[in-house]
Amino acid sequence: MRPAQQRQANRYWSSPLGAILRELFSAAGGVSELLAQLQDQSGDAAAAPWLTILGRAVARGEAAPEALHPRVATVAIVLLRNEFVVRGVPTAPDDVLVEIVDEVYLPLVRRRGPTPD
Repeated sequence: MRPAQQRQANRYWSSPLGAILRELFSAAGGVSELLAQLQDQSGDAAAAPWLTILGRAVARGEAAPEALHPRVATVAIVLLRNEFVVRGVPTAPDDVLVEIVDEVYLPLVRRRGPTPD
């Protein structure tokens, strides 16, 4: 994942449709059916495109094979979604996008591997 992919997701979450989704997220606190739908959208199927991107990085030697895990693959997009849902921002500043990728995601996928005993 590169900041460009985060920027694309940021544009989506900043769009009018994104505003509606942000409102749904904030309203979901007491609505179990809506929460269940949101959880379905965050499952393994949602991770598939990110796993593809990460798989290409593994093939190029840019990421460790152990990083091919749905939680790892989606961590950057989840952190971006957190900016919108938890912080309530209408758009994430570019420096936040770069920070998510450079300071969290890339170190995670490059260092991923067995932990020492």
